[in-house]
Amino acid sequence: MDKIHKIIRLKDGRTCLIRPAVPADGAEYLRYLHMISGESDYLSFGVGELTDTPEDVRDSIAAMSTVRNHLSLMALVDGQIVANLTFRGGHRPRTAHVGEFGVSVLKEYWGHRIGPILMEQMIEWAKASGLIRKINLRVRPDNVRGIAIYERFGFQREGVLTRDMVIDGVFYDAVLMGLFIDPC
Repeated sequence: MDKIHKIIRLKDGRTCLIRPAVPADGAEYLRYLHMISGESDYLSFGVGELTDTPEDVRDSIAAMSTVRNHLSLMALVDGQIVANLTFRGGHRPRTAHVGEFGVSVLKEYWGHRIGPILMEQMIEWAKASGLIRKINLRVRPDNVRGIAIYERFGFQREGVLTRDMVIDGVFYDAVLMGLFIDPC
């Protein structure tokens, strides 16, 4: 995981550093999470729903960095986190080869290809891991833009979880998608 470092040039000329999360990111990452919570209803949390402290986030990042089948990547511009990707694999031998990921990008940075670049890094990491054989995700069916990106990466629709999320009393389904890292 430590080898994942990438610098990209954004459309507006700024540079973006992609690197693994480190415990020292705790407070900045929490600030980022609070910002994105109000920018999209496609996330699994909304405004005011996060109760973690910076120390909780720091400890979570530290714990993730010690697990072979977990990955947390940050994208930073001018030292501030603008995007994140987290992959968590199963905890038992029978499920250690598979996991689910989530990715988010501050609205100001949508359209700069940061999300897809984070996904590319995750897929390269998974292929090199010698452990990860499948990557899963959940996405709301009305997130057409997200689904199109996932399909461009080769993710296949595998099913639907009905009433997977509720926002303001309205239920939303989740499309389950998966990507095989190796041939079946």
